[in-house]
Amino acid sequence: MARVKRGKIAHKKRKRLLKRTKGFRWGRKTKYRAAKEALMHADKYAYRDRRTKKREWRKLWQIQIGAFSKKLGISYSKFIAGLKKNKIELDRKILSQLAQKHPEILKKIVEICKESS
Repeated sequence: MARVKRGKIAHKKRKRLLKRTKGFRWGRKTKYRAAKEALMHADKYAYRDRRTKKREWRKLWQIQIGAFSKKLGISYSKFIAGLKKNKIELDRKILSQLAQKHPEILKKIVEICKESS
């Protein structure tokens, strides 16, 4: 069988990996072995935190809605229960945006929820 030299391919592979570690600190941007390990960790954290980010945003929306509804004299849980009872299907992201940009619209929604409870 003929001998296969992989010099070109191996170099390209290393170059591609080191390109992804641009901006990393210390030897993790220039030394292949350290860069490979740093990238493995970076990818793991990126995967995990894409899911964590969704949780964090939802928490923030709940806090904003809760603060707005408290100001109008209804608790967050009663407000959400009122929305479900009146079949108002707005998600927390939209409710949070309404609280910030269009508070008069959200006030009307809160009044509807107050009446039903």
